[in-house]
Order: sequence, then C-alpha cells, then structure tokens
Amino acid sequence: MFLISKTRAHRFSVLCCCFLSLWLASAGRSAAQVASTRSDPEQILQAAESHYEKQEYGEAKRLLGDLLNRFPRNYAANELMGLVLTAQGQDAAATVFFKTAAQMNPSSVEARANLAANLAQVGQNGLAEEEFRKALRLDPKNYDLNHNLGEFYARLGQITKAIPYLQEAQRISPTSYSNGYDLAVAEMQANLLEEAENQIRTMIKVQDTAELHGLLGSVYEKGSNFLAAERELQQAAQMDSTEENIFEWGAELIRHRTLDPALQVLSEGVKKYPASWRMQTGLGVTLYMLSYNDLAVQAFCRAIDIDPADSRPYFFLAKIYNVSAAQAQQVSARFERYVQIQPRDPWARYYYALSLWRSAGKETATTNLAKVEALLRSALELNPSFAEAHLQLGILQSEKGNNSEAVREYQRAIELAPSLADAHYRLGQALVRMGNKERGNEELKISVELHSRQVAEDDEKGRQILKFIYTEPGGVNPKR
Repeated sequence: MFLISKTRAHRFSVLCCCFLSLWLASAGRSAAQVASTRSDPEQILQAAESHYEKQEYGEAKRLLGDLLNRFPRNYAANELMGLVLTAQGQDAAATVFFKTAAQMNPSSVEARANLAANLAQVGQNGLAEEEFRKALRLDPKNYDLNHNLGEFYARLGQITKAIPYLQEAQRISPTSYSNGYDLAVAEMQANLLEEAENQIRTMIKVQDTAELHGLLGSVYEKGSNFLAAERELQQAAQMDSTEENIFEWGAELIRHRTLDPALQVLSEGVKKYPASWRMQTGLGVTLYMLSYNDLAVQAFCRAIDIDPADSRPYFFLAKIYNVSAAQAQQVSARFERYVQIQPRDPWARYYYALSLWRSAGKETATTNLAKVEALLRSALELNPSFAEAHLQLGILQSEKGNNSEAVREYQRAIELAPSLADAHYRLGQALVRMGNKERGNEELKISVELHSRQVAEDDEKGRQILKFIYTEPGGVNPKR
C-alpha cells in the first residue's frame, strides 16, 4: 500500500488491484481476440475467471497453468495469471505474466497499468515509473492512472512530482474523497498550506468527516495557527471519538501548554481506551508537566506494562526525579525488567542505574551505588560514546571523593557532547575544589551560557515532545 503520511489513516488503494474492474470488463473480448477458435480455451479462461472472482485462487491457477502450457502467448490468460498470483501474495512470480501480457498488447492501458503496479510492488521503481508513464500517454485523462502515479511518487517521497498527478485526478473526479485527501496531505507536506486548507474545506462541503477535520487541524498546526488547530482536532474527536482523534486533541493541548484541558481530555481517553499505550503516555506527560509526579509515574508504568519491550515510555519515566519511596521501587522494577528484555541497549542500563541511584536509602546506599557504577560502566562498554553515562559516572566518582577520576569523566563527556551544560558545570565545580579556580570559573561560565540557551529552547522541545510517541516501536530515543 502506497502511503503519503504515517501519522493518519489514509484512503489509498493497492495499486496491484486498481485496474481489476477494468480488466474484467474486457477480459472476454481479449480472450476472444487471441485465443484459438476452439471453444475449450475460452471456456477454460471463463472458468478460471469465475474461480478468481470467488477467491478460489488455487483452482484458477491450475486451469490457467494448463491453458498457458498450450497457449503461452495468450494475452488474457497471462494477465489473469498475474492477477491470481498477486492475490496470493506472489508478486515476484506475477511479474513475468504481466510483462508477457504487456508485450502481447502494448496499447492496452490495463496491461501497462497492472505491470506498473506489479513492478512497484516488487521494488523496481524505475521500470514501474516508465510503465505508468506509458499507460498515461495512452489515456492521459484516466482518473486511476493519475491518482496512482501520484500515489507512487508520494510513496517514494517525491511529493513535488506527486502533486500534479493528484491535482489532475481531482480535476477529472472533483468529488473523489480518497484522491482529495491524498492531495491535501501532499500539499501539506510540500508546505502548500493555503492550497491544502482550500482542498480540505472543499471536501468538507461534500462530505463532512472527522478525518478531514483532523487533517485540517494538522495543516493549521504546521502553519502555527494553534487555536484553529486545537478547534479542528476537538471537532474531529467530538464527531468520532476514536483513540487517534482523542489522543491528537489531547496532544495538541499539551504541545501548547493548555494542560488542565489536556488532563481532562486524556483522562477521559484513558477511561475509554485503557489499553492504549500512547493514551497512557500522553496522560503521564500531562501529569508530569503539572508536577503530579506520583500520578505521572503510575501512568507511565501502566504504559510500560501494556508493552514492556517498547522503549518509549522509559524515556519519559526516566525524567521524573521526585517520587515517593514506594513509587521509586516500582520505577526501578520496570527498568530492571527492561534491562532483561533489552540487554544490549545502553539506555536501558543507564535508566536503571539512575532509578537505583535516586531510590537509594541509607541502608542500601553502598550496595546500590556499587550496582549503579557497574550499570553505568556496562552501558559505556556497549556505547563508549555515551556522553550522559560519562557525566553520571563522573558525578558518582565525585561523591566517592575521586575528584581526578571525576574530572576525566566530565572531560570525556564534554568531548563527546560539547553542549552538555551539566558536564561543564560539574567540571567547573571539581576544578575549583582541586584549586584550579581560573579554569574552573571558565567552565562554570560556559555552563551558565549553555543553560541560558537550553532554557530558550525549552518551549520548542516541549512542542516536539509528543512526536516521539508517534514513532514506531524501537524508534530512535530523542536523547540519542
């Protein structure tokens, strides 16, 4: 399936089947033109077509195989065999039959289109583009060809190439919902925001759907029209209270620090969809931003328990420092399990180390700190360039009174991440304690400058934070 965006459910067709109805309408005529005058080849082809329509692909394939053994250059038999194999998921095997059909009938739009679709399915994009263009030259006003060529380019990320074909398809069929939606998404991705808005509003007049209001909200969000974005996403959620619509409304409120309404929306979302990973995570983010740390921990822990192998909730959970002792134990237990699930992930060990460190009481401090150090060192074995782990190891060495070793770790962290403000601050403190006040004060000055920049960037980071939730499981950690 060729998709323009991963963030919403688009109504695109599968190219390999897009011309099936056209072919079936002409299959009998094609068979009559190229088959033998004997009645049995025509009857066999009709029987195979009947089995295909009933999704009895094995029997259709058997009949077509027998027929092609006798008439290997039969256009209709090759075309139908290609469709049968495609329906069985055997795209690579289907290619030879679609190619033969196109060679037998080079002026057939259906043959060219089906071959193009097949080549796209098997990743031969250059050849697929060539066949699409050949088909379009044969029938430039064909809606399906224009739509699917636009969709083909969009799948390749060539949005500027996709838009003219999607626009032409829309001119041919102005009320087409699927093409109109695809066109609006492409225009939004190309930053043609006014065109995208106009396209969506035109479609809403014909078919007013929650999906269109959600897309219009995304267009407004991209254009920094945040109030309008929130209004459209709210309308989408009220028209159709799907998990996605409720979450996107809540996420929009979070991005713009409208936290009390976000809390209300996502709390209702969690009640409606208690097994939703991202709803629980969004609620946790809201609670964390409102400083309800214990409640945020509970939400993140529920998200982790829904899918313990997913890396994303751990990122948010690791940001919470001030939690009760009971909550700290729950947090450490989740990170310990995460290390067991992902033993080769240095971030898993890093997070577990920090959770143990924060929860260490007087009775367990020595034992925990030894384990913390072991976890940090094992994280560095997995990734020697892990600047944050070097910083934390330096802090740990400083607490143990090993100032020289702490300085080495801070310096290594700065080498790997020069903008890491805390590393400069800790290095400055350590140097002052060791008597090197001039150099220490220089590092402290650098840390103040870096912290100022960091504060200036916080709003933008806050606006982007929930984008992490949209990434696929196992996606890149925002800190990496």
